[in-house]
Amino acid sequence: MEIIKEEIQKKIEDLRKEIGHEEAEVNIKEIIYIPAEEKLIIITPDRPDKSAVIGKGGWVVGRLKESLGVKNIHVAAYVDIMVKEYRMKLALKKLNTFLSEDIIKDQQPLQNLKKLLLKKMENPHDFNFMDYFNLTDHPYNDSSDIKNDQHTLVALSGGVDSSFSLIIAHLLGFNPLALTVDPGSIVLPKHFKNNIESLCHLLKVPQVYVPADFTGIINDSFQGRFHPCGPCSKKVHEKIFDYAHKNNFKIVIFGDLLSTGCQSILSSEGIIRINLPALLGVSKQELKRVSYHFGVKKVAGFGCPLLGEVEKKFPHMSRYSIQRVLRETRSGALEPGEALELIWSSCKHFK
Repeated sequence: MEIIKEEIQKKIEDLRKEIGHEEAEVNIKEIIYIPAEEKLIIITPDRPDKSAVIGKGGWVVGRLKESLGVKNIHVAAYVDIMVKEYRMKLALKKLNTFLSEDIIKDQQPLQNLKKLLLKKMENPHDFNFMDYFNLTDHPYNDSSDIKNDQHTLVALSGGVDSSFSLIIAHLLGFNPLALTVDPGSIVLPKHFKNNIESLCHLLKVPQVYVPADFTGIINDSFQGRFHPCGPCSKKVHEKIFDYAHKNNFKIVIFGDLLSTGCQSILSSEGIIRINLPALLGVSKQELKRVSYHFGVKKVAGFGCPLLGEVEKKFPHMSRYSIQRVLRETRSGALEPGEALELIWSSCKHFK
């Protein structure tokens, strides 16, 4: 393998010379090849080394893929892997605390989550959820009926993050009820509802809409008083936990990517809150791969129609959307290229 690593390193250096980038030294820590997927994983020591391997606009790694005749090349920085591993260890420690305290009667779903987390920690840079749940070679088809006695609430907005959370919660045996706060089409448009309803139908998971009056938030946003995402998120969370308390749900699952480590699983007033993608150290690409397999349709741009209209009227509001994108990029949930696309969609109103 060492010989292969040296050969690939030499190829990358030659490709960089072709475009006049000889000054950057190419460092590779490890090479992993997965024959079944025709996939090459290149692990570099740090992010600048990763950038050197990828090249401007992905040109170097694209040419390398052609040269080697592999289907896919994934480049990861070891420092990012270390951070992800550390966060998952923190999440595991917190999860073990909940398991030891017997907060809920049926602990099997949490045990299943722990097993999945441990497995992902073994391979944090290239974990395959499709293989873990044996979903790769066939579309999902659950022949079982809808189960009753739901004890877990999953906040479902129709995007890839919350869709991933519902799918994984269902596969882990949490027996979820999908809950969607519905403030109207300016916040929850039809294409999000289509994703919600088709996914729940496929999984045979019961789903409910909880109406919400966002008139004050909408009016204040259109007057430029604040960026709508903060007040909107706060009110959605209040509605979800209010429903959980009134209907005796002991676990609430969100698709949050940012509250990693110890903050990814918390307890408040007898309810366990799990930010599932954050707890599992999931990247946006992993989220998409699972969600798209289950028929979730891609939603272009960033945020809801309300946010788009507010940014159009008050372009300076885009800075707060960009801050959110940058936070997800710093956390490792978004790759720089993905972040650039989202930032570009937020900046389209600037002249």
